[in-house]
Amino acid sequence: MEVFLRFLLPSLFNTRISQLPLFHRGMRVLRSLEVWKLGIVNYLDALKLQEKLVLDRKSHKICDTLLSLQHPPTYTVGKRRTDHNLLIPQSELEQVGAELHYTQRGGDITFHGPHQAILYPIISLREIGLGARSFVEKLELTMIELAAKYGVKACPGQAGETGVWVEQRRKIGAIGVQISNGVTSHGLAFNIDPDLTYFGHIVPCGISDKEVTSLRRETGPILPDEEIIQEQLVSCFAKNFGYSSVIWKEGTPIFFDKDGIK
Repeated sequence: MEVFLRFLLPSLFNTRISQLPLFHRGMRVLRSLEVWKLGIVNYLDALKLQEKLVLDRKSHKICDTLLSLQHPPTYTVGKRRTDHNLLIPQSELEQVGAELHYTQRGGDITFHGPHQAILYPIISLREIGLGARSFVEKLELTMIELAAKYGVKACPGQAGETGVWVEQRRKIGAIGVQISNGVTSHGLAFNIDPDLTYFGHIVPCGISDKEVTSLRRETGPILPDEEIIQEQLVSCFAKNFGYSSVIWKEGTPIFFDKDGIK
C-alpha cells in the first residue's frame, strides 16, 4: 500500500514538559505548545501532516503545535511560482540528489536539507491576537536570538527581504508561511550546517546579489550537537510567542495511506 504520510499519535509518545514563565500585562497567562520532534522527514509527508494538523487546529481538536524537523535535499517554490529562479533544468535535479516541490506558502524558491533546523508552527493567530506581519517578525526574532547565543549578530532583511541576515549580506534563516483562517503552516528554516553548494543551483529567495551562510560558517568548527541547537530554536520560539509550557512529543510513528489512517 502506498504510504503518503507519517502521522504521530500522542498516546504513542513519551512526554516531557518544560515550564517557561510568562507574564502578560501583569497577569500570568497559561498557554501550552506541543512540539513534535520528527527528525528527517520527506517533504511531501511533512506537507500532508501540516494539512491534517491545520484542519484539526481550525476545529479545535488540537492545541497550538510546532513541528521540529529536517528534510532530505529539497527545493520548494512558493505560490508565486518563480520557476525562473531554479538555475538548473528540472531533469538534472536527480543528479544533484534533490527533489522539487510546489507549495502554497509565501516567498520565493528556497532549499531545505540535512543540518538545517526547520520549524513548522500550526498555531491560531486569532487566539493570541497576532497579525501576519507580527507573526513573521516573531519568527525573525526567534532566529536572531538563536544566532545571538553563538555570538552571531543577525538582523531582519531590508525592505522586500524576508528572513534573517548577517551583516545584511549573508542569509542565515529563511521564512515562508501560509495562513488559512488565522491558522499558520510552513514556517522557518535556520541554517546550522547544510551543504551550501545546493544554494548555488537557485537564486535563493529571488535575491541574486547576496550570499547564503550558516551557523557553522559564521562561528567555526565548535558547535554543540544539532539536536541541542534545534531545541534552543524551539525555546526561542516558545518564549517569543508567549507559551507558558512546552510539551515535547517523541515516539513511534504510525502510517496512513490516501484513504486515511491504517
